[in-house]
Amino acid sequence: MSQPTSRNVVPVSCYIRTFNEARKIGDVVAAAGEVADEVIVVDSGSTDATVAIAEAEGARVIRQAWLGRGRQKRFAEDQCRNDYVLDLDADEVVSAELAADIRALFAQGPPPLPVYELKLVIVPPVGRPWWNLAISHRRKLYNRRIVRQPDHLAWDQFELPRGVLAGRLHGPLMHHSFRDIEHMMAKLNTVTTVRATETRLHRRRWEVGARVLLAYPFYFLKHFVLRGYFRVGVYGLATAGVLAYGRWLRDAKMYERLLTERKRRGDTGKRLEAPSPKLNPR
Repeated sequence: MSQPTSRNVVPVSCYIRTFNEARKIGDVVAAAGEVADEVIVVDSGSTDATVAIAEAEGARVIRQAWLGRGRQKRFAEDQCRNDYVLDLDADEVVSAELAADIRALFAQGPPPLPVYELKLVIVPPVGRPWWNLAISHRRKLYNRRIVRQPDHLAWDQFELPRGVLAGRLHGPLMHHSFRDIEHMMAKLNTVTTVRATETRLHRRRWEVGARVLLAYPFYFLKHFVLRGYFRVGVYGLATAGVLAYGRWLRDAKMYERLLTERKRRGDTGKRLEAPSPKLNPR
């Protein structure tokens, strides 16, 4: 997949949250800057070369201590000068095809819809991009005057308000989501802690315990068969196993939380409110 090579920008502000993202931030900022007339990096205390690389590629870097997943995005939205914003993670690279789609949206003025979904294609650390498996679509190009990211510690994907329609662009957003399996495991460990801590527990202990005992094979089959990881052979098998483990780990952490709350409160029947996690996104 080729990358944009000529600068032809439109009135879009791209924002990127970072924390020690030197691995890909240069490519992310450079590609975004080929289509967005403003690129903002909101950095939460990187100790590597993230800030220097982002600034060298033309991004405006704003330092902001970590506020939580959704709240960090809301802070970034407020720094943007344009109404339409492009929400990128620090490992998502705009392809030439996606850049062309975005330019076409603005060719006759503001786009007809306030929200657009982008197609994420995973680029593994070895081999070719996974064009035919694990494809997802995320609402990443939107009018911040119409929708906002959630004011939340753990959740950073907004719901469409009633009556608001979303379009879909076809050009891929290339997602370099992990550098190796160790990195994938570390990311899953962080995410599952946040989700298990922040999720409202509406299931009883025996229900969560049943998931811990029985659900892993089903999680594995979901990734390996339904999401298509079988198409990339042994590496797909390994990846599906790790992803299934990540989903199972969330159940295990929720079960541990139930036991801890039961011991602390002596009450097994009430629904439990979550404490506030302070984990960094990476």
